[in-house]
Amino acid sequence: MIRSLFPFLIALLLLSCTSQEAPRTEPPPIRGLWLTNVVSEAMFSHDSLQQVVTHCEAWGINTIFVVVWNRGFTLYPSQVMEDLTGYAIDTAFAGRDPLQELIDLAHPKGIAVHAWMEFGFAEAYQEEGKHLLADRPHWRAIGPDGQQVVKNDFSWMNAFHPEVQGLMIDLAIELTIHYDIDGIQGDDRLPACPSLAGYDDWTIDLYQKSHEGADPPTDYRDSAWVQWRADLLSDFMQTFHDTLKSIRPDLAISSAPSIYPWSKEEYLQDWPRWVDSGWVDFVCPQVYRYELERYEGELKKIVGDQIAPHNHSRLFPGILLRVGDYFASDSLLTQMIQANRTHGIQGEVFFYYEGMKKHNAYFRNGEKLK
Repeated sequence: MIRSLFPFLIALLLLSCTSQEAPRTEPPPIRGLWLTNVVSEAMFSHDSLQQVVTHCEAWGINTIFVVVWNRGFTLYPSQVMEDLTGYAIDTAFAGRDPLQELIDLAHPKGIAVHAWMEFGFAEAYQEEGKHLLADRPHWRAIGPDGQQVVKNDFSWMNAFHPEVQGLMIDLAIELTIHYDIDGIQGDDRLPACPSLAGYDDWTIDLYQKSHEGADPPTDYRDSAWVQWRADLLSDFMQTFHDTLKSIRPDLAISSAPSIYPWSKEEYLQDWPRWVDSGWVDFVCPQVYRYELERYEGELKKIVGDQIAPHNHSRLFPGILLRVGDYFASDSLLTQMIQANRTHGIQGEVFFYYEGMKKHNAYFRNGEKLK
């Protein structure tokens, strides 16, 4: 059984709510990158992490978003996961603590380290991670066909179930208590769940209790049904934020969601509400586009319709540098950064480290990044 940290924190959270909330501070401009353990060797040795930090210092990167959770494993020694699964860490990192190694290397250089909970409510990618729910079938997200929801090769947990939500919060609490991280970030999978989900017994019962016994619509795209489930995830976002802030008010809580409104329609992420409500300190929407016109088009929607002007300083778009065989050109990269500045956006986050290495000469010319 998992020895949950969450109930222990409830008293602390309630106590903190009785005190005056600290004023919300403006985040400094972020020039960041995502650091992964997939299609990259950067995290697999101390020397490789040293090289990451050396590169970031040369490139002018001030924030590293390092993966700490994917494929049913943590990438730091976790008592929560050892109690739950018997695995304290991804077996590829046994005997190491890459998160602590990175903190020790980055902080002396003035580089912030944020724990990126990459997989969020996704159980597995293809077969990688299937151990997590082997003994917990009630944690599976269920679609209209009565089967576990699988989308784009990701199989999903039931993001509405309190035990599944408790696991995410327990992991975040563990990170907050035991590591000198500068922030925690969710993405297009935290909090998120495919809009196909919600047809499990637990969620149906919850829906019926608030709808006079009626069943959820059979059309998973029904707008009211989408909004009801999106609101459940927004409630989780508020709890996630408030719980962690009750432990460390200085901890930055951020999100890197999909583009809105697609994010809500497909994954129930109503993230403009999170920004407006103050449940994230900053947001890094994945404006992953291959042409400047499409990038600028999405950017205009974000600053014009989705984020209020007084929150524009909390916006640091995600820029795609590499995926598969694709690499953004130097000219496109320059144009996307300039588009950000034109719209008053003073920073961005790059996906991902290996793509930045491809642009090593470009990023070493720091004036291009101003």
